[in-house]
Amino acid sequence: MAEVRPSPAAGTPGLPFNPLVPPGLQAIYGECRRLYPEQPNPLQVTAIVKYWLGGPDPLDYVSMYRSLGNPATTVPEHWHYVSFGLSDLYGDNRVHEFTGADGLSGFGFELTFRLKREAGESAPPTWPAELMQGLARYVFQSENTFCSGDHVSWHSPLDNSESRIQHMLLTEDPQMQPVRTPFGVVSFLQIVGVCTEELHAAQQWNGQGILELLRTVPVAGGPWLITDMRRGETIFEIDPHLQERVDKGIETDGSNLSGVSAKCAWDDLSRPPEDEDDSRSICIGTQPRRLSGKDTEQIRETLRRGLEINTKPVLPPITGQRHNGMNHDRAPSRKDSLESESSAAIIPHELIRTRQLESVHLKFNQESGTLIPLCLRGRLLHGRHFTYKSISGDTAITFVSTGVEGAFATEEHPYAAHGPWLQILLTEELVEKMLDDLEDLSSPEEIKLPKEYSWPEKKLKISILPDTVFDNPLH
Repeated sequence: MAEVRPSPAAGTPGLPFNPLVPPGLQAIYGECRRLYPEQPNPLQVTAIVKYWLGGPDPLDYVSMYRSLGNPATTVPEHWHYVSFGLSDLYGDNRVHEFTGADGLSGFGFELTFRLKREAGESAPPTWPAELMQGLARYVFQSENTFCSGDHVSWHSPLDNSESRIQHMLLTEDPQMQPVRTPFGVVSFLQIVGVCTEELHAAQQWNGQGILELLRTVPVAGGPWLITDMRRGETIFEIDPHLQERVDKGIETDGSNLSGVSAKCAWDDLSRPPEDEDDSRSICIGTQPRRLSGKDTEQIRETLRRGLEINTKPVLPPITGQRHNGMNHDRAPSRKDSLESESSAAIIPHELIRTRQLESVHLKFNQESGTLIPLCLRGRLLHGRHFTYKSISGDTAITFVSTGVEGAFATEEHPYAAHGPWLQILLTEELVEKMLDDLEDLSSPEEIKLPKEYSWPEKKLKISILPDTVFDNPLH
């Protein structure tokens, strides 16, 4: 629960330090005062019971400023929201572990959001603050950090209206500069509301490319990427030529999306179900096998390395230590999205052998299934790999191309499993055939579920199933 009130006195220009305000908070206030010297005490949405006292909202405050924009560069007047709490505000370990002044403060960033001001609007809407709290809850619960270019599939109008703006991209705030606090550095990531078609384009190509296109369309964001919840057209409807730029980008660059958390499963059809070593025990057994810590780290590296564009993709060796080979455009996170409480090893890593499989059956829900063409065209045809990680367990499916080194799936044995982690190696010839056969996945609304695709000569089957199947542990 939150309340709206003026922010406490945070110092005034000429008085840069206020001993009543915690140093981390004071540093962010200082950057806000630099932009809005005439608004020293903006309205704030404040968590009544702070997170560190057992409250549900991780952000202590969300400040709301009125920005006049920049008419000369077609930047309209808007509301500017700034979060306080993803970084370390206090330095006393009440929320974040204090690690010194030279690293990141807390998670290393705060969120911002710019919402177009409606005519006659005298006060900022407060729903963006709850949106920011929702993203912050995800960060705190998963310990995953966001990076510029990331996307968030929200599947609902951001303001709970009938708006087409139902998803988010993240980018650097165009005005706020990183600040150094006594507890580390804080940068500012801006939330940008986008339509479903724009989200899909970001997935198929990359988030930064779509952000650049949004900057060129004033009504869709403009230079400062201001969200207009009343926008009724996508950038591709506003300017059809932009779709050509996306298509060319996909063809030239491929996709930067290296993996997703998904509703997925796989069966080993090579063995009878009663074989206690059958990998289907990960799907239907009462005591599911879990990934070891080393397996989890390798899958994490699979996702991170998938972001590399100009280097040859390499999977770290299955028995090796974790490599520090992540894409350096991404800031390191406390915990990657593939690591969870459930990934603690039940079976020692060295006792799980890699098995070659003769025939496999892959299962995806509709949303995950529609990403298969992206995986094939945007990743494998560019010599990369793509990982599906189950959101309900430790199952993982990694598609690899022949150009990926370090995989335990090979051209001789294209299906290989290490515990519940399956790797599938697809040749370029097979990828092209699969793309033709899976063409109807580009129009998912016309697909009647369940839908099955099969390549008998390759002993490979893919099923697209209703969500309810994955909600039942005996699927």
